[in-house]
Amino acid sequence: MHVKKDISQIEDIKLLVDSFYSAIRQHELLGPVFNRIIQERWSAHLEKMYRFWQTVLLEEHTYYGSPFPPHAKLPLTREHFDTWLTIWRSTIDRFFAGRIAEEAKWRGDKMAAMFLSKIEYFKSRPLNIL
Repeated sequence: MHVKKDISQIEDIKLLVDSFYSAIRQHELLGPVFNRIIQERWSAHLEKMYRFWQTVLLEEHTYYGSPFPPHAKLPLTREHFDTWLTIWRSTIDRFFAGRIAEEAKWRGDKMAAMFLSKIEYFKSRPLNIL
């Protein structure tokens, strides 16, 4: 039996991000949204996601930016975020176990709730510009 290890280095982040976005790209609900927006820039997007999660989970500060604005005007609903979270959690559980893996799931939950809340706020107030 293979014992899963915790997320502890950039190679783990890359495995998580690559596996997660591979599933996202093929998903019937999320794939079309991501592929339409990112198009041929997947390599750059993945690099940005490596830096983001490296900063968040490993406390190695390599990401500088604001993650929400690119998502602000996307036509996303609770169903999109619930699906994103299901894939996120299952990807983590497939490869990892431990404190940081659990933190990754917790942070994904918090991020999805915050993004959905902000998107709904901006949809209901169309004159507010980021």
